Amino acid sequence: MDHVDHIIEQWRRERPDLDPSPMAVIGRLSRAAASVTAELAVTFTRHGIDASVFDVLATLRRQGPPYRLAPAELADASMITTSAVAQRLNRLEALGFVTRLPHPDDGRGKLVELTPTGRDLVDRALPDHLATEEALLQHLDAEERMALTELLSRLDPASR
Repeated sequence: MDHVDHIIEQWRRERPDLDPSPMAVIGRLSRAAASVTAELAVTFTRHGIDASVFDVLATLRRQGPPYRLAPAELADASMITTSAVAQRLNRLEALGFVTRLPHPDDGRGKLVELTPTGRDLVDRALPDHLATEEALLQHLDAEERMALTELLSRLDPASR
């Protein structure tokens, strides 16, 4: 019996009129997410960054040359708000990881471009990031990973 099972058992005892079974899924998802976040944070820290920095740099890097997006496109591609992107970009630009350029099609707009320093950083961090993810999933075989991927996608509102 794990921690979540214990909680469910307590609720069944204390509130037999309610079905606490959703807690089995949500509780384990929450605990797994916290564990994954903590492990990835250790990996990012080794590279002197955090998850938010990696998210922006990786989003730009996976676009391919010239590794640039408008801030709104960056927000959409990284699933964060435009105000959060603006805050992150200020920090990343100060660190020399991105630069903002005038948008050629919009005189008031900007494009965000990954600098060579930012590209080098994300290229160094990505193999470690993937190795950490692989280690986190080591107890699942390929079929289980595919099944879990499918099931989790059903819970993602963006996938519906």
